[in-house]
Amino acid sequence: MFKEYEKSVKLWHFENLSEFGNIVHFVSTRKGGYSAAPYDSFNLALSSGDNPLRVIQNRELLASVLGFTADSILTSWQAHGDRVRIITKQSIESDASHQRIPKEAADAMITNVPNICLMNLTADCAPVLCFDPEEKVIGIAHAGWRGTVKAVTANLINSFKEKLGCLPENIIAGIGPSIGPCCYEVGPEVIEEVEKNLGEGLISEVSSDGKGYFDLREANRRQLIETGVSEKNIEIADKCTHCYPDLFFSYRHHGKKSGRIGAGIMLRSL
Repeated sequence: MFKEYEKSVKLWHFENLSEFGNIVHFVSTRKGGYSAAPYDSFNLALSSGDNPLRVIQNRELLASVLGFTADSILTSWQAHGDRVRIITKQSIESDASHQRIPKEAADAMITNVPNICLMNLTADCAPVLCFDPEEKVIGIAHAGWRGTVKAVTANLINSFKEKLGCLPENIIAGIGPSIGPCCYEVGPEVIEEVEKNLGEGLISEVSSDGKGYFDLREANRRQLIETGVSEKNIEIADKCTHCYPDLFFSYRHHGKKSGRIGAGIMLRSL
C-alpha cells in the first residue's frame, strides 16, 4: 500500500509488516526529494552518479518523515551475491554508510540491534524484507537474478535461524516492487542458470531465439517457503518497476543513469 508524506514523499508499505508497531519499514518511490534529472527526484543511492549531497538530503528527508535520523541508515556494497552480513553493535560503530559509499560487500543483512535501519537499493531487483516478532530480529535481501540463483533469500532465512535462533515459521516477509514477469526478459544463459539452480516453472514465453521471461518474485517466494516461512506470512507487491518508470527507478527502462529506490526496515526500541 502507498502512503503520502510531507514534501511529496510517497512510500510503499507492506500490510503484513505494518501490523507491528515496533518496526519501521518502507520501499521508496521516485516521488519527493532533491535530485535533478535523470535521477529525479528521490534517488537514495550514493553510487548511482547523482550528486552525493542531493542523495544525503534525500536520505535525511526519508528518515525525517519516518521518525528517525539519517545516521541510523546502514547499507552494504551490493555485489549480486549471496553473502549475509550480521550487523552487531561493534560493526555499527565503524560504519558511516549513511553518508558515503559502503566498503563492505553483502546482499543481505540481519540484526537484532534496535534503531538501525537496514536499507538496500534497487532499480528492478527485488527487495525482500523480513521480521521475526518473537525474537525481534529484522533482515533484508537484495535479489536480482544472480543473487536469486545463488539463493540469497534462502541464506537470509537460514541466518535468522542459525545465527539468531529464530524459527522460520514465525518470520513475516515482504517482496517489494521489482521488475515483473511481464517485462523481465532474459537470455538462454540466464534461463539455463535459473532452471539448473531453481527448477522449472519460473520461465515463460520462451521464443525461438531462446529468450524468455523470468518470474523473479516467484523465485524468491519459493525460497522463503522452502526455508520454512509460512506461505500466509508472505506478501508480494504487485507493482512492476519497468511498467511504472515514473513511479520507480528501473535500470531496464532508464539505463545506466538511473537512480535507485530504497527498501528498509528498522527495529524500534520501545
